Amino acid sequence: MVLALGYGILMLWYSLGWKRLKNFSPVTQKSGGHTAVTVIIPARNEADNLPALLEALQKQTYSAALLEVIVIDDFSTDDTAAVVRNFPAANIRLLELREHLNLEERLNSFKKKAIEIAISQAKGDLIVTTDADCVMGPRWIETVVQFYEQHRPKFIAAPVSFYKEHNFFKRLQSLDFMTMQGITGAAAELASGTMCNGANLAYEKQAFHEVGGFSGIDNIASGDDMLLMYKIYSAYPDKVAYLKCEEAVVRTLAVDTLKDFMNQRIRWSSKADKYEDKRLTWVLLLVYLFNAGMLAFAVMALFLPVWWPWFLIILLFKVTLELYFLLPVAKFFNKTELLLWFIPGQIFHIPYIVVAGWLGKFGSYQWKGRQVN
Repeated sequence: MVLALGYGILMLWYSLGWKRLKNFSPVTQKSGGHTAVTVIIPARNEADNLPALLEALQKQTYSAALLEVIVIDDFSTDDTAAVVRNFPAANIRLLELREHLNLEERLNSFKKKAIEIAISQAKGDLIVTTDADCVMGPRWIETVVQFYEQHRPKFIAAPVSFYKEHNFFKRLQSLDFMTMQGITGAAAELASGTMCNGANLAYEKQAFHEVGGFSGIDNIASGDDMLLMYKIYSAYPDKVAYLKCEEAVVRTLAVDTLKDFMNQRIRWSSKADKYEDKRLTWVLLLVYLFNAGMLAFAVMALFLPVWWPWFLIILLFKVTLELYFLLPVAKFFNKTELLLWFIPGQIFHIPYIVVAGWLGKFGSYQWKGRQVN
């Protein structure tokens, strides 16, 4: 009951944060912005996904003279490099990690190294990162720059959403991810934690260098987003912001298989005990223990039917709180229809939280064909 009370207070707190978070409304400006921007895209075996992303970047309304795109190929074994080389855009260029590292050289985070190398060659003052399987609207960069030039944050976290959710499994992923995105915005508004997603980030190149880049976190497989965010937050606690704007949403693909899903979520949870921001560590622990308790309650009820009413009461409590939080978040992302799948999704959601959290701490996972500890 103590865990349930704590979880209830947490979800109500996040609901307050999301509702307080103001929408940013970009305006159409003839002059546009004046900030030089470099978009960095680490890519490993992304030949199938890159054309859609590069086309979306080519359609950006922001001045091409101020916009540079760097795709850095992470030892791909497909045609990733050729796709970038052959794309007809003067401001999109290719870097290859193999020109900076030996194939035999072992790192625990090739992605951080790729971003670091790209930043070292970036012409822009504002670094924007996204992933190779993403797409975005034409005003994405324009919106990010307007927000940056108005508020001058050192670090901007921005919204990410799944798209092409054509089956039940992908809809469940989208619901889960949307919840995390809502918490990300709420935590930023409440100044109660540093959360973000590397598919849609922006930060000053100068701030990246001032905090030492990925130094000190480069041995951690994941965390090119949240761990860097905390480093910048520690140096500039009033200069980290969340950009809540539909024009700024980046869309990414859900994974196709349960194995890939678990590897993804284990990778995300693997850094839970690496956060310097202990507020987030305690929140993750509370969420994990509450879901573990729910799972244990369900197992007990299978053998002792007298526990079923109590389990159902707590489940109703959980579902009600989460739906109360999710409704305005789903409206922002134009995904209210997904809420129809929320209750049946609990059968999947509770066990996965417990398993992924445990394996993130004590197991290993595969990412982009590499085994990571």
